[in-house]
Amino acid sequence: MKTSPKSAGYDEENILIESGLSLIAGIDEVGKGALAGPVVAGAVILPPSPQQTWTNGIRDSKLMTPNQRFSAFQKIISHSISYNYGVSSSIEIDRFGISQATYLAMQRALKGLNLQPDFLLIDGYRLPTSPIPQKHLIHGDSLSLSIASASIIAKVIRDKMMEDLDIAYPLYDFKSHKGYGTKKHLRSLSLYGASTIHRLSFKRVIPF
Repeated sequence: MKTSPKSAGYDEENILIESGLSLIAGIDEVGKGALAGPVVAGAVILPPSPQQTWTNGIRDSKLMTPNQRFSAFQKIISHSISYNYGVSSSIEIDRFGISQATYLAMQRALKGLNLQPDFLLIDGYRLPTSPIPQKHLIHGDSLSLSIASASIIAKVIRDKMMEDLDIAYPLYDFKSHKGYGTKKHLRSLSLYGASTIHRLSFKRVIPF
């Protein structure tokens, strides 16, 4: 019998809820390692103890098919208390560096939430510029349902952005690799050079 995919956990959120908190925002980014296009951060506040009828299968966006991600995306935006995304462009990445640009995308995602979170659960590393109490989790998109939801929001939004950019920059086939350093992408760079949305500060782009 085919089993349903394992969902991300809710233990971290339950600990915070039991301490008296209720508005817990999960945050994650997508596109940090790409050679072209923006970095996008998602921020999601789920209702306390969300029902498994709609959360089943929500997990690290990298482990989901496009159809699974889009289905989960629709459920998240329908059932979450609040959600938003923030974007840092390739120009900002070159100007500020990828780490600072990622922080900027996260700040923008947080700022657009219609409620102020009590606490932040962030995948990978802390957000140093936020006054909101927070905890960073390594592999957080596998451990926290809130972070996994944020990763899905960011991934679906960024993939759509790269598909739209593929129309403007047809030589690079951004719709297939989404700006990451695949062999096909590197071959296009060697043939046509960098476009205006490539990250010129990245070493793998500079040789072309």
